[in-house]
Amino acid sequence: MKSLTKFMDSFGAILLAIIWIAPLLFAFWAATHSTSDAVNLNLFSPWTLDNFRVAWDGAPWLKYFINTFLLVTVILIGQFVLTTLAGFAFAQLQFPGKDFVFILVLMQLFILPEVLIVENYAMVSRLGLFDTILGVGMPYMASAFGIFLMRQAFKGVPIELHEAARIEGCGLLGILWRVYVPLAKPTYLAYALVSVSTHWNNFLWPLIVTNSPETRPLTVGLSIFGAPENGVDISIISAATLMSVAPLLIAFLIFQRQFVQAFLRAGIK
Repeated sequence: MKSLTKFMDSFGAILLAIIWIAPLLFAFWAATHSTSDAVNLNLFSPWTLDNFRVAWDGAPWLKYFINTFLLVTVILIGQFVLTTLAGFAFAQLQFPGKDFVFILVLMQLFILPEVLIVENYAMVSRLGLFDTILGVGMPYMASAFGIFLMRQAFKGVPIELHEAARIEGCGLLGILWRVYVPLAKPTYLAYALVSVSTHWNNFLWPLIVTNSPETRPLTVGLSIFGAPENGVDISIISAATLMSVAPLLIAFLIFQRQFVQAFLRAGIK
């Protein structure tokens, strides 16, 4: 019975992995073959890289890559600063209404970002940040998930270390920087992986708040490149899709061990 259960678990895991990776495998197949061969799954058709060349020449992909890198970097820096300060305050400081304010922060987890698009659009316009990288990233910097994660990580730091640093003459910011931040490095890494992957693939808000190639990220550029009015060629679109997701795939393959360990240490299931 145990062997049968183990076999079914392994079979189910393999089946789910195949289902998950099937679209990516088809995109790779289509990108390296002509359209007719890709659609007909001609296994003996010749391979080609011309689709990548045609796709690269069809849009300012280098600018899109730079915009996306700047976007995820700006968001991550803002999130690190805000979630660190807020998480430390909720974990170690005492102030009136702390529990009530923390509940209000957690309520953000129940609100879909799409619900706030109109208000965010109006706020970005009033600040003069429409069609800018900062305008795209600003609504995501105060992350309730990040604040909760940092709070939990900081609450796990022994209070003796906090007291020892205070006796040595450190202020609150000094204690935070020298004691709490170094001990929370696995949590920072786990959160950074989630944040970068999420905002690298974000589409709806950047589509609304950007109007020019100077600020468009990859997701918006890919949607415009693959629009029906530009002609639908599944092989070229698949090549463009692979180019868009390649940095994340390469980063995951290189850092997959650190990726898993960071989540385990951070207590994310």
